Amino acid sequence: MILPKIRDPRFVTIRRGGTLTDSDHQLLALWAAACAGHVLDLFESARPDDTRPRQAIEHVRAWVRGEVKVMEARAAGGHAMGAARDLRGAPRHAAYAAGQAGAVAHVAAHELGAAAYAIKAARAAAPDGERETAGRLECQWQRDQLPEAIRELVLDDQLLRNGICWSVFKC
Repeated sequence: MILPKIRDPRFVTIRRGGTLTDSDHQLLALWAAACAGHVLDLFESARPDDTRPRQAIEHVRAWVRGEVKVMEARAAGGHAMGAARDLRGAPRHAAYAAGQAGAVAHVAAHELGAAAYAIKAARAAAPDGERETAGRLECQWQRDQLPEAIRELVLDDQLLRNGICWSVFKC
């Protein structure tokens, strides 16, 4: 996931000098987990015995509940990305979405990576001629899941970073 050279203070927690509250950080993590979970079956249908992407999603949710530490969620995200390495298409993108979701506990701005990879997974899984529509539908589904407290923040982030996130946020 490509991040800007200068970190947006809205995605840095208050205790680290930014403006992001812990509750909004947690909402970003849960939204990223929802985005990744929505396409997880695209990975699991290709690799039913590989639980790393599912574990990454579960770990970030557990982090929100205070059951695991940041570094555990981040490590699970890294393992999910490792599950993607030898794959192509929708399964690969779905595993990367889960990996990015896991990383949100560590760096909140990874929320956009989870969403972008989920859109890429939905596009890749669609038949030829239906990929753009599938991507738009996935993007709209994601927006429908946004909690009101972070809606403006995420939509603005999509607008600002769409160019470095493969131009997928076109709903």
